[in-house]
Amino acid sequence: MTTTATRPVTPPRALNASRTTATAARVLRQLTHDPRTIALMILVPCVMLFLLRYVFDGSPRTFDNIGASLLGIFPLITMFLVTSIATLRERTSGTLERLLAMPLGKGDLIAGYALAFGTLAIIQSALATGLALWFLDLDVTGSPWLLLLVALLDALLGTALGLFVSAFAASEFQAVQFMPAVIFPQLLLCGLFTPRDEMHPALEAVSNVLPMSYAVDGMNEVLRHTDMTAMFVRDVLIVAGCALLVLVLGAATLRRRTV
Repeated sequence: MTTTATRPVTPPRALNASRTTATAARVLRQLTHDPRTIALMILVPCVMLFLLRYVFDGSPRTFDNIGASLLGIFPLITMFLVTSIATLRERTSGTLERLLAMPLGKGDLIAGYALAFGTLAIIQSALATGLALWFLDLDVTGSPWLLLLVALLDALLGTALGLFVSAFAASEFQAVQFMPAVIFPQLLLCGLFTPRDEMHPALEAVSNVLPMSYAVDGMNEVLRHTDMTAMFVRDVLIVAGCALLVLVLGAATLRRRTV
């Protein structure tokens, strides 16, 4: 009597559009059952911008100077926080292990998560930009569409960073702990508080390799120039390239379960 050994199914390596969109649809369906998470992603940046506008009610020019930068920073932070926790919850609950046992590649999974959270990032960025420009009277010289583009790329960068760091956290609490390590240094060195060229040379060199620095620079280009500048194109490409690179790293470091 002979027995035939069955070989384990190896998940496909190439990205597949149907698998990616199916993953994104599943994530979005799950998020619809968690209204608090949706509120955190979509409404918190708007609330923060609203509060900031009236903190500087007696000095509206101050809001004009920093409001555009924070329009990109707030979505990045919220998307980082929510994405890292949501992805880690999938891993610790065993959902991720079951998915990877199916004909679903790591790239499909990461791309699906990025597509789902990217959809929410579009809504978040559009609401925050519209609120800042048409209700809070943020004065920008350039096109509102360019401002929206940078805000969207910042939110997608936050999504990519959240997906990446979730691979290194063992609990949701640890995922939150990554924020001081990943976000806060970028926040301090991005040029929001002082121009980067006025920092200590060592800190300026560090800021030159941090993606949030170019996110803030891109917002400032829209704030000061009527047309799209070469510096703006450079900043946008760097932010988009960093988001893509982090997504690739996230797929490479994705594990089935958290130990």
